[in-house]
Amino acid sequence: MNDPVWSFLADRDLETGPAPHRPDALHHWSFTRDAQDIGWAILDQQGTDTNLLSHAVLEELGHILGMIADRAPKALVIRSGKKQGFLAGADISEFRDMRDEAMVRDRIAAAHAIVDRLEALTFPTIAVIHGYAMGGGLEVALACHQRIAIEGTRLGFPEIQLGLHPGLGGTARFTHLCDPIAAMELMLTGKSIDTKRAKDMGLVDAVVPERHVHAAVMAAVAGEMDQGRQALLDRLKDAAPVRHLAARQMRSQAEAKAPLAHYPAPHALIDLWETHGGDREAMKQAEVAFFAHLMMSDSAQNLIRAFFLRQKLKGLAGPETKTIAHVHVIGAGAMGGDIAAWCAWRGLRTSISDVKPEPIGAALGRAAKLYEKLAHGDRLKVRDALDRLIPDPDGAGIAKADILIEAAPEKVDLKRTLYASAEPRMKDGAILATNTSSIPLEQLREGLRHPERLIGIHFFNPVSRLDLVEVISHDGVDPQVEAGARAFIGIIGKLPAPARSAPGFIVNRILTPYLVEAMTMMDEGIAPETIDRAAMDFGMPMGPLELADQVGLDIGLAVAAMLKRELDWPMPATPQWLADKVSAGQLGRKAGKGIYAWKDGHAVKNSAPQPPPEMADRLIMPMLNMAAATLREQVTDDPDIIDAAMIFGTGFAPFRGGPLHYAHARGIGEVKAVLEGLREAHGERFRPDPGWDMLQ
Repeated sequence: MNDPVWSFLADRDLETGPAPHRPDALHHWSFTRDAQDIGWAILDQQGTDTNLLSHAVLEELGHILGMIADRAPKALVIRSGKKQGFLAGADISEFRDMRDEAMVRDRIAAAHAIVDRLEALTFPTIAVIHGYAMGGGLEVALACHQRIAIEGTRLGFPEIQLGLHPGLGGTARFTHLCDPIAAMELMLTGKSIDTKRAKDMGLVDAVVPERHVHAAVMAAVAGEMDQGRQALLDRLKDAAPVRHLAARQMRSQAEAKAPLAHYPAPHALIDLWETHGGDREAMKQAEVAFFAHLMMSDSAQNLIRAFFLRQKLKGLAGPETKTIAHVHVIGAGAMGGDIAAWCAWRGLRTSISDVKPEPIGAALGRAAKLYEKLAHGDRLKVRDALDRLIPDPDGAGIAKADILIEAAPEKVDLKRTLYASAEPRMKDGAILATNTSSIPLEQLREGLRHPERLIGIHFFNPVSRLDLVEVISHDGVDPQVEAGARAFIGIIGKLPAPARSAPGFIVNRILTPYLVEAMTMMDEGIAPETIDRAAMDFGMPMGPLELADQVGLDIGLAVAAMLKRELDWPMPATPQWLADKVSAGQLGRKAGKGIYAWKDGHAVKNSAPQPPPEMADRLIMPMLNMAAATLREQVTDDPDIIDAAMIFGTGFAPFRGGPLHYAHARGIGEVKAVLEGLREAHGERFRPDPGWDMLQ
């Protein structure tokens, strides 16, 4: 069995009692009674490193409840046998592509019945939580009389990120245990909280180190541990007038961040609480129907799809490896500095060099501010990360690095010059990586002594927030170098998306026509705010012109020119105003001015009228068309990689499942017809790519 649970049990509770056992009906749980007649139900789901609340796991919990019905123990303790954590939530793979609402409703109702049986036990029930308790796992813990959390545990309800809300009675139990408005906020955001906040809320009754679990359990069994109960003021917040007022405000906030047309789950949760919040049992019953209805929505199915796309990319990183210990970054500009800062934050010794000392100092300053945000007040974490981030103007770290990342401007000759200087100093077996956003690696490898050790690892801006990293191979790369690059991406907590070296790779190739079309529309006199609103009404997290400012107008201009040159792409002429802005240094957010003026990190915009419906098609269809071309040319042969890259690299409306998935849902024939109509109206750049014929 895994630490820490079983070492604790072996040392204390089972010294004179029977060994843990698994009756024939139990495969994922074990149950035993200790010398004090306390029952211990330990979940150690077979075949996985993480406990998930699957149908089989719940059924076995029901079996344990049946086993103890005839002879009740003095108390029942529920723990996890996994070192990593308690319970990560429901096994959503069991609901994937489920299209029968009645079947979902019946499945959830049956699960409710088991959890309700746990809650109804008349002797003390105690959930001991370590690592994490998420979603359905936290709902099981809420059905226990008391919850003891080990220091460092994270708790939360992430269902909203899947287009759902808690579905095992958690909406009712949580809002009737704690401040209901605070509980709703946690469920609506999907964020996790630490044990301090959980204790302050009353979500857990005690927070202890692992070594004090036994004493805490004994205190709970003896009735000596305070049990969380909803305060009078909190109960008043569940009164109908207060619920109606709070729900109105919640809806306004939800609509601003997650419009009802695209994300129904937050609004359904608010409706559930507003209608039934004053009646715990009615809310539990209504929760089943609300959950089943949401599960059938396209939004939930596509957000679940996005979850599995994320898991697929995680798997491409391969098994965890310790072969990368030191990273060296050449180039301390916006991207290079942020890449170095992130690597150091994730525990890797990271040195950073530049031709001038000033960019290095600026990069360290940005890193310190980032760490303050990420550490949430933990000064030791900030200190340790800064200790790992080493200013290295002379490049001494090149000789020590397991991976060298070049993050210089997008100029072939400059990058080759840097390689000529750095490659002879690199140690044997080290990986040479370029953060180029668009240059084919065949051009960059010329002149290298070991071109087989060159790989592309293309991060996206902002590095700390966007999880995707393209891993670009070429026909001469050493397979072990490619595997090592993917593993490195996994070590730093990012998602590797493999692609073949080709102009623009995946993301920039597909994204650039979208940005160019937006600029063409602006050149026609359409206000940038209107253009951006059309994209956001489609579901994009920000408009293309704001995004162009975020990326940098100079970078966008260079990538567009390269794609036009390399692909013979019928791109419209570059607007003169864009060239003028770049020449004047008005490059976007990094310069404080671009298409928009920028203040405190935000674009300053005027209000925008409602754009016509066809405007979104003019923006989105070029992306879909280039996605089909990218697949046809086998930059990747997996459409899921394209969809995942666009969701996690650009924020492409996740509730639509990715550009190719959206095209299939809309209908390939309709997509081609819309493109033909746009071609007649606006030119050859909208000609449907031959790749659509392969996708029909």
